[in-house]
Formats: sequence, structure tokens, C-alpha cells
Amino acid sequence: MFTFLIVLEVIISIVLILVILMQSSKGGGLAGTFGGGSVGVVFGVRRTADFLVRATQVLSGAFLLLALVINLFFLPRAEATGESVLQQGTQQRQMTPQLPPQSPQQAPIQ
Repeated sequence: MFTFLIVLEVIISIVLILVILMQSSKGGGLAGTFGGGSVGVVFGVRRTADFLVRATQVLSGAFLLLALVINLFFLPRAEATGESVLQQGTQQRQMTPQLPPQSPQQAPIQ
């Protein structure tokens, strides 16, 4: 389920980027590069702009909601100690003893 939600989040983000770039700006936006602005021919210029604005709103809301769901329900939580996940990882690394690396040239003296 976690993998599916992450893949869905990536797809939504890519589509959101494309929809934002398709909106016309002062310079014509990416819509001007696709056939000289023929995107407005399908719906009409005003309806296309309304559709792109609405699509941006819906996709950004879905992106935000999905990010919150992933964060609240699928990411590991801190224990009752009140420490964050990062602090717990640091403590675990400090608890394991580290041996110094030995090179093959260091042979025991006899």
C-alpha cells in the first residue's frame, strides 16, 4: 500500500507540473510551444484557462492530502520516549561498537 501511494504521489506531481506549465503566462507558457497555442481550440480559450486552473487546484489538493496520509499513517513513529526517528537512529548507531579497520600489512608480531 505504501509503494502504491508513493507511486501515485509521483504521478500526481508530474501531472501537476505539466498542468502548471500548460497555463499561459505573459510569455505564452508551454502552451505556446505546442502548435502555437492550439490548446485553446479544443475547449475555447476561456474554457481552457478555467479547466487548467481547476485541474491545478484539484491536483494540488490531492497532492497535499496524499502527502499527509503517507506521513500520518505509513511513516515510522517515535516511541514513547519523545524522541524523533532521526534521534533514535543516531542512538542506535552510537550503541554498536566499531572496530578500527585493519590493513593486511598489520601482522601480529611473533
